[in-house]
Amino acid sequence: MRTVFITGVDSGLGEALAKACIERGDQLFAVGRHDNKPFHRYPNYTFYPIDLRDTAMLREALFPFIRKHEYDLVILNAGVLGEIRPMDEISLQKAQTIMNINLWANKQIIETIDLHARAKQIVAVSSGAAVNGSKGWGPYAISKAALNMMIKVYAHEKPWTHFSAIAPGVIMTPMLRRLLEQTDPDLYPSIQRIKEGPILSPDTAARIFLRACKQALEYESGSFLDVRQLSLDAVQ
Repeated sequence: MRTVFITGVDSGLGEALAKACIERGDQLFAVGRHDNKPFHRYPNYTFYPIDLRDTAMLREALFPFIRKHEYDLVILNAGVLGEIRPMDEISLQKAQTIMNINLWANKQIIETIDLHARAKQIVAVSSGAAVNGSKGWGPYAISKAALNMMIKVYAHEKPWTHFSAIAPGVIMTPMLRRLLEQTDPDLYPSIQRIKEGPILSPDTAARIFLRACKQALEYESGSFLDVRQLSLDAVQ
């Protein structure tokens, strides 16, 4: 039985990852703003409510939950997209909120686990947006690019843990559904490309992502990987 830690399990990929881990018998510890109450029937599921937006208090809040644990796998899944619109129409305050959740909250989590627990492997959920730089994706893309680099830096600074940033592909989450319904593809061509490309269900994406986590151990710590570019043997 493995011990797994996941952030953000209330919906989308995080919910599907949690379900997959629970059902295969992993001991799962989860944190986030919202619990997933159907998971309470599983004795191997433990949830701790934490507001990841409050980065200043995150270490103090997380300490009693993680202290003295040893995790086989930590998945930093929680994140926000924000609005799809030009950079000069997005306030600095809104951009900072995205950076706090997608980047700095993960800094606090990684360092708290390193100080008071131990993790064999830490995987951050990244995005193809981190390298595409598409119109309208500004703060989200910047936060994921910075996340990739932060993971690479930690890989050099904490060699006792294997680090990876993995893009899970396009997943039909509530966030994506709203995005496709509300965003004009004529103004933002990336939306049309998403509609025309493969879109995974959360359950399928979770199975692929967990296999990619295992495959990531064969790559140099600190690597950025995209499941769409891994070998088929790794993700089937």
